[in-house]
Amino acid sequence: MNENEGTTKNLTPKRLEANRRNAGKSTGPRTAEGKAMVSMNAIKHGMLSRQVVVRGMQVHERPKEFQELRQRLWDELMPVGAVEEMLVDRIVTAHWRMRRAVMAEAGEIALSVDGGHWERLNKDPIDKALFAMFSDPMTELGKSARGLSYLLHILEELRETVTREGGLTDGALGQLRSRFGERESSFGGELVRLREELSVNPGGLSPEALQAEQRERVLGRIRGRMNLYKMLQEKCEEREEKEESARQAAEILPESEVLDKILRYEGKLERQLYRAMNQLERLQRRRNGEVVPPPITMDVS
Repeated sequence: MNENEGTTKNLTPKRLEANRRNAGKSTGPRTAEGKAMVSMNAIKHGMLSRQVVVRGMQVHERPKEFQELRQRLWDELMPVGAVEEMLVDRIVTAHWRMRRAVMAEAGEIALSVDGGHWERLNKDPIDKALFAMFSDPMTELGKSARGLSYLLHILEELRETVTREGGLTDGALGQLRSRFGERESSFGGELVRLREELSVNPGGLSPEALQAEQRERVLGRIRGRMNLYKMLQEKCEEREEKEESARQAAEILPESEVLDKILRYEGKLERQLYRAMNQLERLQRRRNGEVVPPPITMDVS
């Protein structure tokens, strides 16, 4: 049973009819002059705006938006008297703070998702100090798209050096080794064995012809390894893109501690909002001539 039922059963038909007539009367000013006065009350001095709107160095809420919100609610609720005006201001303030809570939640989500993304993006897979931990640095780098991109860059440099120096010189091998903290890589060892193999000249080629053949064989081996890395890079990029999407979906909620704080803040504001709305409704019904019984519910904080 709602509170109206308990009231209407005890009223005489004459009193009920009087209540209906009173309810048809204005709950606030209806003339242009009256509405103008209410409008001035809603924005006078901007006192509430100065108290509620945050205006800091990094956070700057817009007073105009607050005034527009306040004016809309005053126009809709049409308070009369100091007490009703106070309750409408409470409603306005609670509404504004609830907007702030939603913005805080959105900011936490953006911080969580973007922060995780940038942390993974800026993670350096090419820390040479860690190469000593791996038996083959090139194999370890080949597990990620960024690592493969680094390997392709190294092999491109090696190809240019081999072309410029006319073969696989000690300088070219030293350049490759230096990219891995002076560690010997599996591909570096493969090139050393290839050079030893090509140093044999069973066909009796001239030194110039032998050098040309060695250079082409080495360049062919480098191209083959680069083609392999390009294929692996495409597969890694596809896999990592799906993993990144999954991570971002998992990070769409703020940390539980932050989320609990926001939800407690929102819950408190909702209770304040509904309490003020209920009190305002009761005052306006009483002003319209209705008999309003004491509330049958009690807010528990």
